[in-house]
Amino acid sequence: MAHVLGQNQYGKAETRVVRITRSGARHEIKDVSVSVALSGDLDAMHLSGSNAHCLPTDSVKNTCYALAKQYGIDSAEGYGIRLARHFVAEVAPIHRARVRIEEYVWDRIRTPRAPARATGAEEAGHSFVRRGGEVRTAEVHWDGKALQVVSGLKGLVVMNSTGSEFRGYLKDRYTTLQETDDRVLATEVTARWRHSFTGAEGEAEPDWDTGWAEVRDQLLEAFAETYSHSLQQTLHAMGTRVLDHQPGVAEIRLQLPNRHHFPVDLEPFGLRNENEVFHAADRPYGLIEGTVHREGAVPAIPVE
Repeated sequence: MAHVLGQNQYGKAETRVVRITRSGARHEIKDVSVSVALSGDLDAMHLSGSNAHCLPTDSVKNTCYALAKQYGIDSAEGYGIRLARHFVAEVAPIHRARVRIEEYVWDRIRTPRAPARATGAEEAGHSFVRRGGEVRTAEVHWDGKALQVVSGLKGLVVMNSTGSEFRGYLKDRYTTLQETDDRVLATEVTARWRHSFTGAEGEAEPDWDTGWAEVRDQLLEAFAETYSHSLQQTLHAMGTRVLDHQPGVAEIRLQLPNRHHFPVDLEPFGLRNENEVFHAADRPYGLIEGTVHREGAVPAIPVE
């Protein structure tokens, strides 16, 4: 029986790059983890063991460092585009590059009570604290002709302590869940949104940082302002809020695990639980996923 080599790629995963921009006493930090996957004319590496078309993954890692030094990291998306274009343009056997980036955000430490600070300066210029578990993400695909940029975030934990119910659902002989008209709704948001930006000559590049911050705000606002009959309804409200306010976004895909909060039975202790004390269960959990896209747009964010 004949065998055929299918799709293949290789690269360097999770290269950690910390780029510090030193502008006098006030510094800026970009802290990213970069995963690069390259594909193209690489069959001989698998079929005959020839490495003639193989750029070592160590070189891929070094490229991440070198471009960070030469050009800085203005944004996760901008840095990813630069890397993807570099590998396709500079390494002849490589025809396609995918760059995935996770960015870890550092906030400035405020020092309003420091006696030696300058008047009006309430932040240390070179001191930072890392922000929780939330991570900014970006994914760039480039094949020399078509550019696709998907921004995102993960680890954004949110909760509504009321304003949510769950009832009227299908029941079978295994259903034990009780209906409720007042529940805690909590989730950890993973969101990815695809830009309509194509990188064509003359096309203005988006302000990636401002756009990302705006999408994050819109996701939070929709979550807070939606009276939820189901997490699915909330997902749709969050997605449509982004599309309504971001004309450059073609589609958004959301993953929302339902972080269940179950009221604790306090009656054995002679106490009445008036929706005040809960057990937060981490497993198992409902996982709600969905894509919201503009009419006529062909969804391109992969379902994972």
